[in-house]
Amino acid sequence: MQNSTRDRWIVAGLIALSVVPAIAGSVRVGQLIGGVAVTPENARFVHAPWPILLHLPAAVLYSIAGALQFSTTLRRRRAGWHRMAGRLLLPMGALVAATGLWMTLTYPWPAGDGWMVFVERMVVGVAMLAFLALGLRAIQRRAFAVHGEWMIRAYALGLGAGTQVLTHLPWFVLMERAPDELARGVMMGAGWVINAVVAEWAIRRVRAGQTVTRATTRRTSGATTATVGNATGQVVAQLRSQVLTNP
Repeated sequence: MQNSTRDRWIVAGLIALSVVPAIAGSVRVGQLIGGVAVTPENARFVHAPWPILLHLPAAVLYSIAGALQFSTTLRRRRAGWHRMAGRLLLPMGALVAATGLWMTLTYPWPAGDGWMVFVERMVVGVAMLAFLALGLRAIQRRAFAVHGEWMIRAYALGLGAGTQVLTHLPWFVLMERAPDELARGVMMGAGWVINAVVAEWAIRRVRAGQTVTRATTRRTSGATTATVGNATGQVVAQLRSQVLTNP
């Protein structure tokens, strides 16, 4: 019961992180498809819409389906769900990272962005692609635990936009001006760093649980073997005693 409740909170929290970016992305896509007046804020999207039109739907699917992968209850009730969703998540995650790099390299920088944000986006995009590739390689080798770890790392980076809403929130609440390049870089980077740290914490917690399970299994197996051995020894001793008593 506790595991089921914990699963629901984890999934709900991850989906909640995705809500604001998903809503903003849906509005942006609707504007680009329906037509919108060109402004300095949206000019880069209007003049080159394909990267953003591919990026936003893929990011929404990746964040929502990825959150559901953390539900052990769902995996237990629907045996094929995890594999089916994984076949969607890998290409969607790769598309999110690739289009993010595409936009970073080709779009003009918006006001407030600078070299710090540019480097962060490049590092995160390349790292996410690498993590997905390592996850794919691991599942091909049937290294399921390693596969899960790389996929968690990739998902944490992909969910950065949700955490960045929170890291930007104090600035917009407390300050009366737009952030400069340094502040923008710190807040953007903080979102990715927080997610990466939480991902590593979760991975190590899972590893610790697996270690305890293996140790318990070995102790149980050893105790069972010892019990069987003792019982066998007693039977042999009784048989030997009978043979010696009744030659």
